[in-house]
Amino acid sequence: MGFKVGIVGLPNVGKSTLFNALTRTAAAQAANFPFCTIEPNVGDVAVPDARLDRLAAIAGSKQIIPTRMTFVDIAGLVKGASKGEGLGNQFLANIRETDAIAHVLRCFEDGDVTHVEGRVNPVEDAEVIETELMIADMESIEKRLQGLSRKVRGGDKDAIQQERLMRGALAALNDGRPARTVEVADEDRRAWSMLQLLTAKPILYVCNVDERSAASGNDFSAAVADMAAAQGAAYVVISAQIEEEIAQLPADEAAEFLEEMGLEEPGLDRLIQAGYELLALETYFTVGPKEARAWTIPHGTSAPRAAGVIHGDFERGFIRAETIAYDDFVGLGGEQAAKEAGKMRAEGKSYVVKDGDVMHFLFNT
Repeated sequence: MGFKVGIVGLPNVGKSTLFNALTRTAAAQAANFPFCTIEPNVGDVAVPDARLDRLAAIAGSKQIIPTRMTFVDIAGLVKGASKGEGLGNQFLANIRETDAIAHVLRCFEDGDVTHVEGRVNPVEDAEVIETELMIADMESIEKRLQGLSRKVRGGDKDAIQQERLMRGALAALNDGRPARTVEVADEDRRAWSMLQLLTAKPILYVCNVDERSAASGNDFSAAVADMAAAQGAAYVVISAQIEEEIAQLPADEAAEFLEEMGLEEPGLDRLIQAGYELLALETYFTVGPKEARAWTIPHGTSAPRAAGVIHGDFERGFIRAETIAYDDFVGLGGEQAAKEAGKMRAEGKSYVVKDGDVMHFLFNT
């Protein structure tokens, strides 16, 4: 299981350039005018994880299959998008289908690249997009409340729950706060997610800086960092231009280029790491001579549900999970050595999978 991230932002902030770099394609046209991306481009990328390569080397796996992450390049929103300005309504619908939002902010000066608002101010840019998403949520809630009224009067429990949650979200929005600031009880989380509110989605601010600022950031990205801290949001500093150049280089040349730029890893890696933390995701592994494979799960996933990510039959017929911690598997040199050292555990249905667990599931057919 991977996750889907929508790349949003005002026109000409570097969304499509970033998308091209991340997916290593030229599918999204990068051009110096608004709305160059008309249809949302979707790209699946492998999630880099050095642990998977190491496990495969120890087990002699013939094939390495990383988990995957989906990026959706959503065309530039503008002020008034919630009212249909630009290509607004189409893009708002595309955002609803994502798990999280990567909000690309222009954090560089360049007279050759026009800014739709005629100035460079990433914090104000963020506020423009947030305002449009909030307005869209408010209008959506008000329409849905009207449609629920008859069911609520009839005592429908689901409708009553939905109305309560929507009124809580509407109160926050009317107060100028996004829906993600609303505290949601555990028993309401499923119904809350079904509302598909745009401002309920977690946000990762992506500071697109010039090449000189890629390693340390600049005043623009520092302002975004302060804003993110105040919101409890995540942020990452990336130079989309550098990432696009790296994407075209062989691995050895890319590593040398990164070193010259004072960067320890590609922006893709940092973006995925931030995304994992944002969505509280973890990875477990299945390892054998045929293949070594990574699987993404939410934090707190039980062993049967983790098994279900591979196949529904694994979850339905779950018996137990033979589990080895990553450090034990690597430190002892593989499954057999870990087993002989007593480091392989038989875990039942109540076991909560840990990040890095190497697992083998036993199940009834």
